[in-house]
Amino acid sequence: MPLFQLLLVALIQGITEFLPVSSSGHLILLPGLTGLDDQGQVIDVAVHIGTLGAVVLYFWSDVKLGFQGLPRALTGKIDTEGSRLAAGLIIATIPTILLGLLLYVTGLSDALRSVAVIGWTMLIFGLVLYWADQTGAETRTATDWGLKDAVIMGFWQAIALIPGTSRSGITITGARRLGYTREDGARIAMLMSIPTIIASGTLLGLDVAVQADAAVARDGAIAAAMAFVSALIALSLMMRLLRSVSFTPYVIYRVILGIVLLVYAYA
Repeated sequence: MPLFQLLLVALIQGITEFLPVSSSGHLILLPGLTGLDDQGQVIDVAVHIGTLGAVVLYFWSDVKLGFQGLPRALTGKIDTEGSRLAAGLIIATIPTILLGLLLYVTGLSDALRSVAVIGWTMLIFGLVLYWADQTGAETRTATDWGLKDAVIMGFWQAIALIPGTSRSGITITGARRLGYTREDGARIAMLMSIPTIIASGTLLGLDVAVQADAAVARDGAIAAAMAFVSALIALSLMMRLLRSVSFTPYVIYRVILGIVLLVYAYA
């Protein structure tokens, strides 16, 4: 794949992954609207892995806490802050893994990669985010996150398997409905991305290993590295902006893009 296209994919992924505007939707739209060859799901997952590195680095203190509590969580001892975080992240990932496997086995994951689907999900879930952000209380912080909330947000996250929904957007929507502040809701959503990306990356990584396609693996590594840099910058900026800005600007962008895509799809 040309280096320019890899750079373009990496920048799109890095900038949009942590914004509630759907990185996967933008990646699917790239070849559809530009005439470029579809980069394929392997490259899509590679750039997601790059952004995984960015979120791990940015939230390293939380990640370290979760890793320290993982052994206790795996033995059912949910009695420390770290074990509660680890258990919550595991539980929140289960619905996505189960639905993801179903879509992968049935082939529906490819069938949903269309401009019309992305247009509708951009529009609908953008409005849902606006509703949740405007009506949700801001009385809870990340330290209040427990197993019950992990289950609820896990089901919200599973919806993001529909392209254009936005994994960060839908989990932030769930967090705002549960009363979390904008900044802490985004923080939980970002931490939830870690096991989810690991799961999807492992699944498609096995495909690459079976195919033994060195060229695709090389392109993936390049794209992942570039996505890491752009994602780290974008994540840092977004978390700072959330201290003073609501999600309305992202909602406006989603609604406008959704309408444009629907016009394009049905024209």
